[in-house]
Amino acid sequence: MRPAELDPLFASATTLDGVGAKIASLIGNVVNADLTNRDLRVGDLLFILPHSVIDRRSRPGIAAAHEGQIVTLDLTVDRHQPAPRGKGAVPYRVYAFDDTGEIALTFFHAQQAWLERALPVGEEVIVSGRMQWFNGRPSMVHPDHIALKAEAATLPLIEPVYPLTAGLSPKTLRRATGQALDRLPRLPEWQDETVMRRQTFPSFDETLRRLHNPTDPIDAAPESAAWRRLAYDEFLAGQIALALVRSRTRRLSGRPLKGNGALEKMIRSALPYSLTPSQEDALGEIHADLATEERMLRLLQGDVGSGKTVVALLAMARAAETGGQAALMAPTEILARQHLSTIAPLAALAGLKTGILTGREKGKERAEILTGLEDGSIHFVVGTHALFQEHVRFHDLVLAIVDEQHRFGVHQRLAITAKGNAPDLLVMTATPIPRTLVLAAFGDMDVSRLTEKPAGRRPITTITLPLDRLGDLIGRVRSALAEGQKIYWICPLVEESEEAGDLMSAEDRFRSLKKTFGDGVGLVHGRMKGPEKDEAMLAFKNGETRILVGTTVIEVGIDVPDATIIVIEHAERFGLSQLHQLRGRVGRGEKPSTCVLLYKPPLSEVAKKRLSVMRESDDGFFIAEEDLKLRGEGELLGTRQSGVPGFQVARIEAHSDLLEIARDDARLLLQRDPELASPRGEAIRMLLYLFGLDDAVRLLRAG
Repeated sequence: MRPAELDPLFASATTLDGVGAKIASLIGNVVNADLTNRDLRVGDLLFILPHSVIDRRSRPGIAAAHEGQIVTLDLTVDRHQPAPRGKGAVPYRVYAFDDTGEIALTFFHAQQAWLERALPVGEEVIVSGRMQWFNGRPSMVHPDHIALKAEAATLPLIEPVYPLTAGLSPKTLRRATGQALDRLPRLPEWQDETVMRRQTFPSFDETLRRLHNPTDPIDAAPESAAWRRLAYDEFLAGQIALALVRSRTRRLSGRPLKGNGALEKMIRSALPYSLTPSQEDALGEIHADLATEERMLRLLQGDVGSGKTVVALLAMARAAETGGQAALMAPTEILARQHLSTIAPLAALAGLKTGILTGREKGKERAEILTGLEDGSIHFVVGTHALFQEHVRFHDLVLAIVDEQHRFGVHQRLAITAKGNAPDLLVMTATPIPRTLVLAAFGDMDVSRLTEKPAGRRPITTITLPLDRLGDLIGRVRSALAEGQKIYWICPLVEESEEAGDLMSAEDRFRSLKKTFGDGVGLVHGRMKGPEKDEAMLAFKNGETRILVGTTVIEVGIDVPDATIIVIEHAERFGLSQLHQLRGRVGRGEKPSTCVLLYKPPLSEVAKKRLSVMRESDDGFFIAEEDLKLRGEGELLGTRQSGVPGFQVARIEAHSDLLEIARDDARLLLQRDPELASPRGEAIRMLLYLFGLDDAVRLLRAG
């Protein structure tokens, strides 16, 4: 049961004055929380933090105020000059003065009665807004704030500026946030006294008041004690939830999978190459995990093409040696089928049967696979998230491998753990994740890294080219095709959209290349149906098409060894990690490969730096760290970038030093109080509810 003290914060946001369903849905657009299965709550508003402030403390007087400066003026109202009748376009002016001069306060489409009440002639008033000078005369158009001198206290001298969305006014959001603050109950302190003292953290209550009602610009900055306190709260909640998943997962202990190495040996002898040292190390760590009573929870990180699938297959062989089944889950159908094409023939050599389960298998075919999984005649299964649906029953699933599932965050792991079947778990990613983010999103996992490129991988030459040299590039493509090479051509969009009119879409580029190169050009993008995508990929793989135009749908895991050139159009629009992932599509065969980053000048400083990092390095881990520095985790983890789950208030680039402290704090707390039953433990339960991690509290109850 949720603690009753939190009820005011869990009430619907529509219980606030002035917040109906429409306003609530607009506010929902600026909230960082996941609102997929629930309505906006009062407490969500507390975590919408200002991105900047307006400082209204400058009171220079009319004559000394500069053009464009935001100032606060102490004025006496002199006279009103309404617009002439029938001339709605002429503004209404109110003239006022101070000791240094006169100013015109200018209003368009004004209501005279309201202005006469707000600015009575002869009264002393305080006005705040942006200064403008016309022909040497000072003016302020639509002041932001107007107050009679007697009500000066109502004027916010430091005004927080919140993220907004079309249709949501700053005033509406500010009023709603103020009401949410008024409903904040007194909550017990969940932070450790020593951490509070060392970090000079204010209390939770004081933290939120400082952030929403700053008295100095520093109060609302990410580096302020208040913002750091809230970031630490979020990190601590996340680390406690991960630690609870880990202890619960380990308590559901698997059984030791020791195997005799026979099946693994058969598969190894069929490989056309030997494993790299880091593949051997990772496999050694995985085997050691599998051999213990405790369940494995391991993250396998490896750059594009570093050979994760083979490591996974050999781990699956160990599962089969003990009579168990293994499942490999991929994020897309294309990738699932590619894994199948790698795994099935090698497994068959060892007498093992592999099945596939995606949304496409229907009728009789699907029924056969489900039966094979239930009776154990299928040893390995590859598929999409369809694998973990309720009606899929395994005979004896002992190893689950999740590939490229960056969004496999705390919430997803809580859900999978709650299912109660306890396979060992291996999560694989080719997106090199900076160390701090690994800690944040995979803090409950042990980590193995594949550091070398597999034997036979050729280095890729990366060049940058402005769009106005497209003609030269087309000439180079023509000669490459004549030499029998294959080419990927990546565009940022599927089709032209209004916002991005100057960007070339995949469909437009496909049409223009088709005019030049005829039927040898194929197209693949995310809006196509599964079979269409597979058909386009297969035609490219088999050489029926020689240029494949696509969006980033080709980013993950597609393997065409004789593709030697990748052109990335509008490369300045992509993040570093994504450019690196795309570049990894080539360099997989015998021939030297090239990545062409086509950009539209002029470039911003960040884009310049990004393209130069790509030219200079092919180390995915270095590139990921640089990406984090250049974009901050908000972008890195946002929807456009396939990063790890994002945060509501914490910002990795500003708060990463707090992550390790939070992890140590969480571990120590759960060692001393595994059931969170102490007074601090009870308070921590409230913290978990506040950050939407109630599933972790349920795990405690599940025992």
